[in-house]
Amino acid sequence: MNLINTSILTAISTVIKVLSGFFINKLIAIYIGASGLAMIGQFQNFIAIIKTLSTGGIDQGVIKYTAEYRDNPKKAQLLSTALFITFISSLILGIIIIIFSDNLSQKVLNSLEYINIFKVFGITIIFYAVNALMLSILNGHKEIKKFTIVNISGSIISLIFTSLLLFFYHLEGALYALILNQSILFFITLRFVVKSDWFNLKLFTLGIDKSSAIKLGKFTFMTIVSAMAVPMVLLFIRNYIGSNIGWDEAGYWQGMYYISTMYLLIVTTSLGVYYLPKLSEIEDKKELKREILNGYIIIMPIVTILALTIYFFRIYIIDIAFTKEFTPMLELFKWQLIGDVIKIASWLLGYLMLAKAMTKVFIITEIIFGIIFALLSVIFLNSFGLVGVTYAFALNYTLYLIVMSFIFRGVFR
Repeated sequence: MNLINTSILTAISTVIKVLSGFFINKLIAIYIGASGLAMIGQFQNFIAIIKTLSTGGIDQGVIKYTAEYRDNPKKAQLLSTALFITFISSLILGIIIIIFSDNLSQKVLNSLEYINIFKVFGITIIFYAVNALMLSILNGHKEIKKFTIVNISGSIISLIFTSLLLFFYHLEGALYALILNQSILFFITLRFVVKSDWFNLKLFTLGIDKSSAIKLGKFTFMTIVSAMAVPMVLLFIRNYIGSNIGWDEAGYWQGMYYISTMYLLIVTTSLGVYYLPKLSEIEDKKELKREILNGYIIIMPIVTILALTIYFFRIYIIDIAFTKEFTPMLELFKWQLIGDVIKIASWLLGYLMLAKAMTKVFIITEIIFGIIFALLSVIFLNSFGLVGVTYAFALNYTLYLIVMSFIFRGVFR
């Protein structure tokens, strides 16, 4: 299955996810407002960090090596090791979350009202983690149709579950929905994995293999740094906005970031589903270079058209996705969307670091550019107000693209 076919399937899944997300966002805007949306954003970033830690950060490694070892006996050692790492990581992390639920509630959500939410999260995190592992395995096997169906199922479950809990319990209900949706999806994903032609229970019962653990461990550092860097920077920026300008303003920025994330899912999902496994398989430098250039030819026009469409219809998007309360978001669109286009241009090169396990370079660049984004956001916020965050976003990814270009040249010398 090529990039175009993959993009079509993931586009269908993404459209459903976007429509589901917009409907949920509309309910959040109506029932809990801009400040509530900011709180949802804080908790989502916390969940993103925990999700990656709960799998031991091996998701991208599982995709890469499942694609490489598809017909190789090493696959059994890989999958068995991956399951062991995921089980132990999620178990330890779940216990920690339960023990420190009061501290986490205060630090993440600025209140002790939500202790039980963190306890439930700690109990269910194992389902969250194993579901993520199974999705990575399906991705590595290039079972795109199954992968797409699972994602569509997740969007529908999220829509129904979140809407009901949000309607009856408002903010607390929305927070519970965020942690329970993926746990429910676990059982759907499990059904598809068990019915796959390649599935054999013996693949997961060999315990831990040292060489497989070392290979996956390289991705642990890369994934955990990436998973920690981005959400922690977003947590920091959102908290800085809330503390220095206001939590409604933090909600406006969260709304803009949400729109940005949702429309780019068409592209980023395709990159994760097709691009990473494909680059991982290719050994010949000329073929690898051709695949990357092909990505630019197909992906960049799509991103540009999507960004322009969002910009020209921004007023209607705010009305549909939020409420009139969110009108101050209008000033955020221009530079956020410019930054989105530059971001994808840089990611097309950045995926090469994951595909070829360039651990040190990946970790260094993630940390440096995470810090740069945070610093630029603070500087520009103080100088230009809320719109300054979008200036920081665009400038940060421009610098990142320049660095990725130099790395790309180094690989193909």
